[in-house]
Amino acid sequence: MGLFILRRLGVMILTALCLTFIVFTLTNLYPNLEKLAKTEGNFRMSDEQVDSWLGSNGHLDPMLVKYGRWLGVAPGWTHQDSDGNLRGRCITPGMENPENAATYCGVLQGHWGFSSVFKENVGQIVGQNLGLTGKLMFWVMIVMVPGALIVGVLAGMNEGSRTDRTLSTFSITTTATPEYVSGVIFIAVLAASASPLNEFLRGAGWIEGRTLFKGTATSAMEDANFWNFFLPVITIALYGMGYIARMTRASMTEVMTAQYVRTARLKGVAFKTIVLKHALRNALIAPFTVIMLQFPWLLNGVVIVETLFNYKGFGWTLVQAAGNNDIELLLGVSVVSVFVVLFTQLISDIGYVFLNPRIRIS
Repeated sequence: MGLFILRRLGVMILTALCLTFIVFTLTNLYPNLEKLAKTEGNFRMSDEQVDSWLGSNGHLDPMLVKYGRWLGVAPGWTHQDSDGNLRGRCITPGMENPENAATYCGVLQGHWGFSSVFKENVGQIVGQNLGLTGKLMFWVMIVMVPGALIVGVLAGMNEGSRTDRTLSTFSITTTATPEYVSGVIFIAVLAASASPLNEFLRGAGWIEGRTLFKGTATSAMEDANFWNFFLPVITIALYGMGYIARMTRASMTEVMTAQYVRTARLKGVAFKTIVLKHALRNALIAPFTVIMLQFPWLLNGVVIVETLFNYKGFGWTLVQAAGNNDIELLLGVSVVSVFVVLFTQLISDIGYVFLNPRIRIS
């Protein structure tokens, strides 16, 4: 197991370097750099002035050299501006002694760059907004995973019955309904003051405010509660729940027809014991992979929901970085996304062995 983990970590590092280099190359294409120069300088800059600004800020150097600087394995660029002040990648605004600045300042040294839109350190922005999305992801998983497993197990235990057909229809419906559709429906029904449901609840005196739930999750960034966080959580959870439930049902159906399950039933073992101690563990191998894949999906797939409910998390940051050509912030978001995808894949592979001892690593 230890050797397997070391090999996988080596593959993860190589994969991360390749993926980040591809993203770095795409974000540092000349049209993007030209737009960055005009945003930072002047939109009326001539082509010569754009090239001068890009050259003085190290953007016209070879791609491998720039990637090495960003990564932190190549020395950062430095130059003197028109006022005689020393500027460079490793020189932060307001530094008292720029001459004593570090030579290497990249991702490996914890220097993620400076956001051209938010005017803050990229690491601080990514860390703060990643924490907000982490809080959303936590409650989504709390709702989605147990609900999906219960639906899938019940459907698989009663294959072909009315219960199976009802739960399967529910799973297909939730998976086929995009978040921007279900989110809008939830807002219109549960968070609109003019909706019939809210008018009925107000008339009956069951709610004090104008709506049952809040249609925006902005307040949940500081103080999350059931009323301002339920709609974004249930919107995401329902979309992912159906896929996990269908996978669980298929695995449970296959396991329930296995020979060892039939033998246990013929021996008179209680049906509850067969399901919980024998069938369920083997049936969870395939859904476990799907559940682990939900983490990278949640990290980047919540863009629509965070935008719809005005929740400024990681997905919202990704939209802002891409829409405003914030190269440093976009690279920082990409690094986190790559790491989460590779790490969840590693955890998924390790989990196979613990779920089924018959699976061995050669």
